[in-house]
Amino acid sequence: MLNDRLLDLETELGLSRTFAAAVRELELRAVRKSFTGPGGLLEFIKYFWHVLEPNRPFMHGWALRAMCDHLQAVTDGKITRLLINVPPGSMKSLLVNVFWPAWEWSAGGRPDLRYISFSYASHLTERDNQKFLDLLSCPEFVALYPKMELRDKGKVKVSNKRTGWKFATSVGGVGTGERGDRVMLDDPHNVKESESDVVRTETVRWFKEAMSNRLNDMTKSVIIVIMQRVHEDDVSGSILAEKLGYVHLCIPMEYEPDRRCVTRLQLPGVAGMVPFWQDPRRFEGECFWPQRFEPAAVVMCKLLGEHTFAGQYQQRPEPRGGGLFKRSYWRQWDMDPQRPKFPKAHYIVASLDGAFTEKKQNDPCGFTVWAAFTDLEGNACAITMTAWRKHLKLNGTCRAKRKDEKWIEYKAETEAEWGLIQWLGYECTRWGGVDKLLIENKANGHDVATELVRQFPTWAKSMVQLVDPGQNDKWARALRVQSVFAEGLIYTLDPKLGRQWVKTLVDELAIFPRGRFDDQVDSVTQALWWLRKNGFLIMAEEKRQAMVKREEFKRRLIPLYHV
Repeated sequence: MLNDRLLDLETELGLSRTFAAAVRELELRAVRKSFTGPGGLLEFIKYFWHVLEPNRPFMHGWALRAMCDHLQAVTDGKITRLLINVPPGSMKSLLVNVFWPAWEWSAGGRPDLRYISFSYASHLTERDNQKFLDLLSCPEFVALYPKMELRDKGKVKVSNKRTGWKFATSVGGVGTGERGDRVMLDDPHNVKESESDVVRTETVRWFKEAMSNRLNDMTKSVIIVIMQRVHEDDVSGSILAEKLGYVHLCIPMEYEPDRRCVTRLQLPGVAGMVPFWQDPRRFEGECFWPQRFEPAAVVMCKLLGEHTFAGQYQQRPEPRGGGLFKRSYWRQWDMDPQRPKFPKAHYIVASLDGAFTEKKQNDPCGFTVWAAFTDLEGNACAITMTAWRKHLKLNGTCRAKRKDEKWIEYKAETEAEWGLIQWLGYECTRWGGVDKLLIENKANGHDVATELVRQFPTWAKSMVQLVDPGQNDKWARALRVQSVFAEGLIYTLDPKLGRQWVKTLVDELAIFPRGRFDDQVDSVTQALWWLRKNGFLIMAEEKRQAMVKREEFKRRLIPLYHV
């Protein structure tokens, strides 16, 4: 058939022109063929890179190949839900919002596909739509795919005459009523607003309730989320915590062997999940894309701050080893059989960050109990005796505790129905009575204190103290007690002994302020600051200054003249 076409061209145009046209057609066929099969998307990107980035050389890397392979698996119908976490500068927007849709429309043979692209701001998706249009309109693309006729050529919507289109909008943007075969969410969170609970929570709610309803087919259509981590409770965190069935491609900038990413697919006719890809690195700290990020560039990224580097570059909200409250700061109390369970306490303080409600979507109550003691080295320290985070109503529906009934008996029978007041009554008496119960004097703190005094007048009147947090925010309150952690004055039990509450508490403090919960953090900072102000937690420099003052006072008592 090709020979017949060449003869026709030879007759009509002459030998030289015919030969040139034939060679050109063969070249185009070879190029088109290179875009199909394994690695075809990556070849497509290499070929058209100069169109969109004429002043930047193309830099190949295994991370780019990994993203392309997963997107091709989407095209092949092997993946319908894909979550990609990669560092900034990984050309994720160009890949997902420009090159891949253009490749599917052309080399993929699916010009009928419809795309809806979301980001935290519409100008970002409109920017990518303009690049998408530039690619489809360039002479090289037109020569390869002359039948790709465009209809709409705007930044908001680009469409072709084969029923395919690509629509650009934003998180919570104008409802268009459009439904797509591919719904892409590229950077749902504005990094500047990542610590705003209201904005972040609303974005996650929109993702789960609104964006997921933009699919043409709930089983066959595709959702792709590509982003950096900004918080434990961001969109990625919600996907992972709720196990929504996404294939998770996670590529941190520096390799961490204990977090090696392996993706698995469920293939038709195969039992179980089949390994698809794994991080090829072998050495801790190895860069994911050394061609793009030289050592000096990595250093510059780390200068942005440990929380920023951990979230955006390492794809975990918690800096390795913890953030403000590092895991290594905690000292473990040695549970030697010859020693008591807890050290002999000078003073016991309980601390409540209250938010009584049974609704799981609302903040829980955070509660901790602390004992001030002197350790074997003579340091004034504190140890956490218990901690919990619970969703509780103010009062339970259980029967009242009988006058002579022991708390342990009452707990065994009624614990499942306890409210906040019952739990506080139990915790404040189980240690032989705490010396002080601190309650943050905010929205419901006064109600809790009043109810405690009403139900437990014998001890609550003298024990309960409402604490005014003042104008300090959570971060400021955490900073003022971080030093006692760093100096090694804070003890806890060994979590390996089966006490889950220890791990939960240490985890929450380690990830602060990027964690899903901070209620126990508030309880901890409230208790430790009170202990510091009242002289139960004394740092080394404070002890030294006190000794200096005592020596100065003694010198003043020496008479000038002997009598």
